Amino acid sequence: MAGRLTARKVEAAKAGKYSDGGNLYLIVSSEGTRKWVLRFTWRGKAREMGLGTPTTVSLADARERAAHARRMVAQGIDPIHERKRTGGVPTFGEMADQVREALSAGFRNEKHKVQWKSTLATYAAPLAHKPVDTILTDDVLAVLNPIWTTKSVTASRLRGRIEKVLDAAKAKGFRQGENPARWRGHLDHLLAKQTKLTRGHHAAMPYEHVAAFIGRLRESDSLTALALEFCILTAARSGEVLGMRWSEVDLEKKVWTVPARRMKAGREHRVPLSERAVAILKPLAEIKSGDFVFPGQRKNRPLSHRVMNKTLHRMSADTVTVHGFRSSFRDWAGNESSFPREVVETALAHVVGDAAEQAYRRSDALEKRRKLMEAWASYCEPKANSNVLHLRKG
Repeated sequence: MAGRLTARKVEAAKAGKYSDGGNLYLIVSSEGTRKWVLRFTWRGKAREMGLGTPTTVSLADARERAAHARRMVAQGIDPIHERKRTGGVPTFGEMADQVREALSAGFRNEKHKVQWKSTLATYAAPLAHKPVDTILTDDVLAVLNPIWTTKSVTASRLRGRIEKVLDAAKAKGFRQGENPARWRGHLDHLLAKQTKLTRGHHAAMPYEHVAAFIGRLRESDSLTALALEFCILTAARSGEVLGMRWSEVDLEKKVWTVPARRMKAGREHRVPLSERAVAILKPLAEIKSGDFVFPGQRKNRPLSHRVMNKTLHRMSADTVTVHGFRSSFRDWAGNESSFPREVVETALAHVVGDAAEQAYRRSDALEKRRKLMEAWASYCEPKANSNVLHLRKG
């Protein structure tokens, strides 16, 4: 019999299951989440159909939706199947897009957005066209098992993102029951325990070889070669260099200020520019045609991350990574210079000291770091070198 619940009862209900009659129930979890569920029998089997949450679906609307579903059952129509057919329940791919957009405001940079999308598109493709309320544990295992032990970091991130998408679907009333991508107490019993990876070092070039490498690099006439040399001289991350904009550069003061949103630590970072670094930028400033210091072939886009790796490959330096040049700089500074560790770590944009020490550290030692970076640039200067800069994009 309808009418057992009231709006006030719905709002005040504690954890439990409450009937409104006609097999319409309000279910309140121990965490306080609420949802409407209609139970019915289809071809001899008990079924449950989510009708939304009281936040977005009122008691009156829930009764109306339940009545409509019951009429469909009486007419020989499966209301769950019909809702999927007419687009009432989003697919996993559609839900993933919604979640990514909702979370994007909290991402530090565009790279995180791209990673979120590409991970799901690449590895969770079998789920993309499935309605979110049909995804089961076996479906999740089917996409995780092939990479669980071979690409453990990617697999862990993938599982977490699938879980978040399905949690969002449940919160919106499109799913019921436990999340099949949940780890603790669920998938941890079904997947092999991953070996905990220690954070490895990026393959680095011995610092004794860097000057000769830069000498060979300057034989190239590409913009990519200039970007890679600039990256080496500033000991910056490749993403920071490739995303560099002219608004961040003060050539007169010889300072590049990377905004917090583009830094791994989420803090603004000032980079003192050596004479050679400035010499790379000045000709580029004279011919700039957009915001990016190292523009790509596509309008209003920077050079791709792949181009630096291609340059290393072209120069038969496949055994090292772009990021590894930061280690080359760190090894040189520790072995060949007398600069304090704190100055070197700050140059690498590493957080120095504990929270108390950071609170008292008001200066970023810019001028001390300027001497450091000038010394590094001097060490990296090839013995035989041409001062001519070629500016063809590539």
